[in-house]
Amino acid sequence: MEPTTIREGYLVKKGTVLNSWKVVWVVLADDAIEFYKKKTDNSPKGMIPLKGATLTSPCQDFTKRTLVFKISTAKNQDHFFQATHLEEREFWVKDIKRAIACLQGGKKFARKSTRRSIRLPENVNLSELYVLMKDQDKGVKELKVEKDKRLFNHCFSGNTVIDWLISEDKARNRPEGLMLATGLLNEGFLQPAGDVSKDGAEKGAECVFLDQTEALYYFADSGFFCEGYSSDEDVILKEEFRGAIVKQGCLLKQGHRRKNWKVRKFILRDDPAYIHYYDPTKGEDDPLGSIHLRGSVVTAVEYVPDAKRQEVDGNLFEIITSDEIHYYLQAATTDERKNWIKAIQSVSKTGK
Repeated sequence: MEPTTIREGYLVKKGTVLNSWKVVWVVLADDAIEFYKKKTDNSPKGMIPLKGATLTSPCQDFTKRTLVFKISTAKNQDHFFQATHLEEREFWVKDIKRAIACLQGGKKFARKSTRRSIRLPENVNLSELYVLMKDQDKGVKELKVEKDKRLFNHCFSGNTVIDWLISEDKARNRPEGLMLATGLLNEGFLQPAGDVSKDGAEKGAECVFLDQTEALYYFADSGFFCEGYSSDEDVILKEEFRGAIVKQGCLLKQGHRRKNWKVRKFILRDDPAYIHYYDPTKGEDDPLGSIHLRGSVVTAVEYVPDAKRQEVDGNLFEIITSDEIHYYLQAATTDERKNWIKAIQSVSKTGK
């Protein structure tokens, strides 16, 4: 029988010979992972057998890279993949773990909930805990904190997290709360903000989450940003980064000058309405560009001027800004294109 495709999409992969990270199109089948240089390629660049393989997530082998997971084959070959955002990594990890478990048990792949690899009590579900923590009424309150000539927005202190876990009966004491908070940090649900919390996380101590008032953290996918008061020491982030993240993921984008197509990570924010795009193989500190969406028009299109048919075909859409600048993008699937168009249209109407 032909292998069944379980999941496919863009991921960033570390080269097996060179240490460079590149975007690849990844296809997860029930017995292997294939990766392609381009989505339109007929033959894969490589294949990773899943029988006897193990998966490590989160993988903290790279201090400057987050959202990495590692697949180790039965022949002790390591393959490193990086997702563009937390939810995407969770989906891939869950399906790969299930595929490996089904192979080992001689069963046909079927999705069902799987336990996380972190050593926590079996009744703990970090995803559900994270949702409760983010509740605007009953969760951990996001604040503005002034520290070291900087203003941290949408953040909270480490001791506040432990206090909340105990008050909500999620932890019986501070050591137990510290274990839960460390699990949330290791899985990427919480992120360190500021020097104290970042130093704690980078040292890789047994408890990387700090139960301290000086240690600041923020929710992944929140509207966190930091403003500096000193132009000599800090970079003041622009107004366009203040909005909460509405949607993010990889899309194929046509360049304005050379008209070539490259995979870019897009982050859509509202209030003000901006979409920023990045090189997914690098960090999110410096976007390659931004599109102000207020008053823009976004529609599905069937073709793109100056684009060759073999380069890009299907699931195309166009953003026309209020300044009449045209951006051409391609989603991986029809549903993905529909979701992006809907999200961008909503933000362009309501955002500043």
